[in-house]
Amino acid sequence: MGILNVTPDSFSDGGRHAAADAALAHAQAMVAEGADILDIGAESTRPGALAVPEAEEWARLEPVLSAVIALGVPVSIDTYKASIAARACAQGAALVNDVWGLQKDPAMADAVAAAGVPVVMMHNRREADAGIDILSDIDRFFERSMTLAERAGIPRSRQILDPGFGFGKTMDQNYQILNRLETLAKHGLPILAGASRKRMIGAVLDVPTDERLFGSLAVHLLAAAKGAAILRVHDVRPHVQAMAILAATRAEHVPVAPEGARP
Repeated sequence: MGILNVTPDSFSDGGRHAAADAALAHAQAMVAEGADILDIGAESTRPGALAVPEAEEWARLEPVLSAVIALGVPVSIDTYKASIAARACAQGAALVNDVWGLQKDPAMADAVAAAGVPVVMMHNRREADAGIDILSDIDRFFERSMTLAERAGIPRSRQILDPGFGFGKTMDQNYQILNRLETLAKHGLPILAGASRKRMIGAVLDVPTDERLFGSLAVHLLAAAKGAAILRVHDVRPHVQAMAILAATRAEHVPVAPEGARP
């Protein structure tokens, strides 16, 4: 899942793809590099970011959404607002990615059900609490999200869970989740992992945002090995290559290389 931020203030690439032509060019590049899904968001969810009114969020999305959808790769809309999700899905968005797991906007579950698309339900907290058992907190949150989805008529085949690396967690809790990610399989749903360039990586490596590729690869490779089905990333090609190595390892088989490939 390649990240496309059409925001001026996202933590990593804020403003870089806010213009419609820059956003489309970046989307095209990610598709060429092997992205299976494009996740487009018009409101930053970084810590301390200001909420964006619905009209402004849609004004950022509208100039680029149709063109990105026309690329032919499934497009995910990264929003917690039901109205934005509904409008994006009406234009052809194929997935809703809700960083509040259907629990912030009371209309979101019904909007997703009406659109007939899958939904990513991410665990979130308003603030970190070092005193809690974060895995138990995630389990309880997921149970609420799955209940809301079921009541709205979203089948389990369209539900995806995301533990929410970096959202309302201490640095240590992020690594507790990563180390025990396979335990989330108990819920019986696909898991999305998204730690790309996040502070949990910078805290260990002491490097700025634009130097966190290697740490992102390490975290995501561990997450995939522990069962993550989707990786949400800024850097598509390196992750595609890393996942190819993981796939070859699991299969204990190397696909036939094209003629003229490097020895």
